[in-house]
Amino acid sequence: MATYLLFMTQIGKINRLPVLEISQFGAFLDGDNLGQILLPNRYVSRELKIGDKINVFIYLDSDDRLVATTERPKVMINQFAWLRVVSVTNVGAFLDWGLPKDLLVPFREQKQKMQEGKSHLVYVYLDDATKRIVASAKIEKFLDNVSPNYKPGEKVELLIVGPTDLGYKAIINQAHTGLIYSNEIKSPLKEGQKATGYIKRIRDDEKTDISLEPLGLNAIEDNSQKLLTEMAQNNGFLPLTDTSAAEEIKLTLGMSKKAFKKAVGMLYKKRKIIMEEDGLRLIR
Repeated sequence: MATYLLFMTQIGKINRLPVLEISQFGAFLDGDNLGQILLPNRYVSRELKIGDKINVFIYLDSDDRLVATTERPKVMINQFAWLRVVSVTNVGAFLDWGLPKDLLVPFREQKQKMQEGKSHLVYVYLDDATKRIVASAKIEKFLDNVSPNYKPGEKVELLIVGPTDLGYKAIINQAHTGLIYSNEIKSPLKEGQKATGYIKRIRDDEKTDISLEPLGLNAIEDNSQKLLTEMAQNNGFLPLTDTSAAEEIKLTLGMSKKAFKKAVGMLYKKRKIIMEEDGLRLIR
C-alpha cells in the first residue's frame, strides 16, 4: 500500500499526468485515483497531444471542481510561507499564493484578525473533509511534532520567522524550529527570508541551534570552492598570501584570514594550487 501511495495523484502537489482527451474546454488528464481532471485551455499549448505527460498542480477552482494548472504556486501543501492578504470576507482572509483562486485562512486559523495588505507566516494543508487547500497562521501546531534527527554540520534550508531576545527564530526543513544567535548574524535578516543554514547542535531540550555559516570540514570545503571560483575568474591567479592583511582577504573573499589559510592548505594538499611569492596560482 505504501508503495502505491507514492504514485497516487495528490491535490496540492505537482503531478505528472498523461493527456486522455483534448476538447473545446481544454485537455482532460488522467488523474488516476482522482478521475479525469481538466487542464483549461489557457494552459494548453498547441504542441500538446493525447498521450503526452505534463507536470501540473492540482487544486479546487472557485466552483470546488478539481482543476489542473501549469502555473506553480508560491507554496504547496505541508509547507510554510509568508503570504500577503489580498482580501478579507465573512469567511476569512484570502492570501496571494500565485494562482487565480486565492488561498483561504479561515477565521478559526488566524492568531489575530488579518488585514488586507499585511503579510503573515502560514502553514498550508489539505482539509480532509472538504478536500480544499487552506492555510493556518497557528503554525506552532504543525512544528516540532517529531524529534529532530540532524547531525552537527548538516546543511539545511531555513525560513526566517522573526527576531527573539537571543537572535532569530527559523523553520528548519519545513519541520522544526531553530535559533540563530545574534552574535553570529553578519548581515540583516528579515521575516520570510529563505536561507541556507547548518546545524550547530541539538540541545538536551531538543531545541536546535543553527549557524548561517558552514562548520568544520564543510566550512573548509565551501571556502576552498570559493577560492577556486575566484581564481578561475581572474585568469587562474589570486594576489593573496598568508602574509596578506586580514582586511584585504575579507574584502576580496568575504572570509576570515584563518578560514583563508585553512582553505589554501586543503587546496595545496590536493595539488590544485601553487603558492607563489606574490599570490596563489591555479594548476590547470
